[in-house]
Amino acid sequence: MPKVGVLLSGCGVFDGAEIHEAVLTLLALDQHQATIVCCAPNIEFDEVDHRTQKPTGRKRNVLQESARIARGEIRDLATVRAADLDALILPGGFGAVKNLSNLAEKGPQGTVHPDVARLVGDCLAQRKPVGAICIAPAVLACIAGQRGISAKVTIGNDPGVAGQIIALGCQHENRPVTEITVDADHKLVTTPAYMLGPGPAAVYEGIRKLVDKVLALI
Repeated sequence: MPKVGVLLSGCGVFDGAEIHEAVLTLLALDQHQATIVCCAPNIEFDEVDHRTQKPTGRKRNVLQESARIARGEIRDLATVRAADLDALILPGGFGAVKNLSNLAEKGPQGTVHPDVARLVGDCLAQRKPVGAICIAPAVLACIAGQRGISAKVTIGNDPGVAGQIIALGCQHENRPVTEITVDADHKLVTTPAYMLGPGPAAVYEGIRKLVDKVLALI
């Protein structure tokens, strides 16, 4: 069975991993009987009240929060190597650009958490498929661009984020929520999900296609 890493960034759309996207990714992988390796960095982040979308002033831990989605079966990202995996998928949610990176704050001048950059970068170097969902393709574009790879990705059709991806040295394709962009040269697959999605059914259609393609590229 293929072994696929799922890199989480917390638990909740405004300060962590988008829960629907993460769970639908796990569902699609399980339907293929893939072995799933959930992982997350062991770092703190600023909590957001999901009712008001405002910071609470409290801190939470990314690894502990991600373990909620993984039902406790999760590894510290620092212990995960590309050699452990056949492929890697990054669900979206603002945690991707706030916890896995600081792109939400610094845009194209931002940086990615070292362990995220290591794992994704090693997958790129070893030509292992990488999928990214929602806003997470921006993280992928940052890592690829820093390695001189002009990756082709989609986050939907947001001109601001698309412009940042281009500024990172990558290419952007407009896609609807139910579709994917495939960069066959670099084995990258991306889909807009809740950058566009009206609800779980449409989001799942894109994620299902992404998982199908990631597994086909192994």
